[in-house]
Amino acid sequence: METFKLRTYQEEISTKAASISSSLKLVCLFMEVRCGKTLTALAAANKLGVNNVLFITKKKVIESNTILNDYNLLQPSFNLELINFESVHKIDSKKFDLVIVDESHSLGAFPKASLRTKKIKEVVANKYVILLTGTPTPESYSQIYHQFWISNYSPFEEKSFYKWAQNYVNISKKYVSHGNQVNDYSNANIHLINQKISSYVLRFTQKEAGFITSVDENILKVKMKPITYNLVKKLERDLVFEGKNGGIILADTPVKLMQKVHQIYSGTVKLEDGSAKILDDSKAQFIKNRFDTKIAIFYKFKEELNLLQKVYGDQLTTNLKEFNTTNKNIALQIVAGREGISLKKATFLIYYNIDFSATSYWQSRDRMTTKERLENTVYWIFSEGGLEEQIYKKVQHKKSFTSKHYERINLPKQTNKVA
Repeated sequence: METFKLRTYQEEISTKAASISSSLKLVCLFMEVRCGKTLTALAAANKLGVNNVLFITKKKVIESNTILNDYNLLQPSFNLELINFESVHKIDSKKFDLVIVDESHSLGAFPKASLRTKKIKEVVANKYVILLTGTPTPESYSQIYHQFWISNYSPFEEKSFYKWAQNYVNISKKYVSHGNQVNDYSNANIHLINQKISSYVLRFTQKEAGFITSVDENILKVKMKPITYNLVKKLERDLVFEGKNGGIILADTPVKLMQKVHQIYSGTVKLEDGSAKILDDSKAQFIKNRFDTKIAIFYKFKEELNLLQKVYGDQLTTNLKEFNTTNKNIALQIVAGREGISLKKATFLIYYNIDFSATSYWQSRDRMTTKERLENTVYWIFSEGGLEEQIYKKVQHKKSFTSKHYERINLPKQTNKVA
C-alpha cells in the first residue's frame, strides 16, 4: 500500500508550526477553507512529539468523520480525542499535552469573552495550542484578542479586552436604541496587531494552494403569497399580531421585529408561546420545481427545515453521510453547516434564507470548493420585496446586518423607534 504524503505546502507549514509551538507554545494556522488545515495541524502535532491531543470543533464536523479520516490517513504517533464546543466543560483536560481549537474565530466576541471562550481557556491553560481558522477576523480585527487570550502564552500582555483596546483600538462612540451612546471597539489598529502576532501566525490562501475555483452567485426572487406581505405590513404597523386560533406574534423591540419579519418573508414564524408555524411554502416549492439535480440547501430558522421536509419528503436528508452515498438532497442550518464540512457532491448550493452574520456568508458559500473544481454555483432564493437582499448587500461587505439597518431602511421615520 502506498504511503500517504502531505502536499508540499502542508509539509512545510506543519514543520514551521511545530517549530513555533516548540518555542512559543501557541501557533495560529490562518489557512483558507479547503487548504487542508486539519491535516496540517495534525502533522504539526506529530512533529512536536506530543502524546495526547484534544481537538475542539463543531458537532457537525465530528459527525462527518473528516477529522478521524485525516487522523487515520496520517497515522500519527499521538492519541486523539474529539470534543464539540458545547461539551468542553465535560473533558478532563489534565491528560492532554496539546489542544487544537478549530474555527477559532468563533471565540472572537468582544468586548466581553463568550462563555464558550471562557470554558476553552480553562481547558487550554498552559498547554500547547494550535488555533485553526480560514477567517480569523471576519467582521473586525478586534476579534483577534480573545482567540489569543485563551492561552497563557498570548503575545498580548493585557489581561482584559478593555486594557488591550486602550493600546490597539481606535475607540469611538456609537448610538444604540433610544439614542444612548456606547463605546465602539470595532476599529482596531491592524498594523500594530499584525506586528504583535506575526511570530505566532502562519497564513495560507487558496490561491497559494493552486485553487482556481470561482464562486458564481445568482439571485432568484420568488413572489410570496398575499398572507406573507399582509402579515409583515401589520406587524411593522402594530408590533403585534393575534391569530384567530390565539397564536400571538410579538415584535415589541427592534431586534424582535427584525427577526419576525425575516422569518415571515421566508414562510415561517415563531409564536410567542414558543411554537412555530408554517405560513407560506412558495420558496420551497420554487426550489423543488427549479432544480432537478443534487443540491445542498442552507436554511436559517428551525421551522424552515420542517417546511422543506414537508415539500421534499424522503428526497431530503440532514445527514452528510446519507447525502454523500445516495441521490438525496441535503438541508443544513447555516451556522451548523458553514464550517468544517464538504458539500462537494452537490451540483449547486442553494440558500433558502440568509443569515445576518458576515461570517456565515463568507464561510458557507465555500462548502463545495475542491482543488479540482473550477466553479461553484450558488443560488440565493429571495422573496420579492423581502429582507434577504438588504442583508445580502451588507454581509457582502463583511458587515453584519443589525436592527439599526432594518429600522433605517424599512420603517417610516415617524414610527421607526420601536418601544
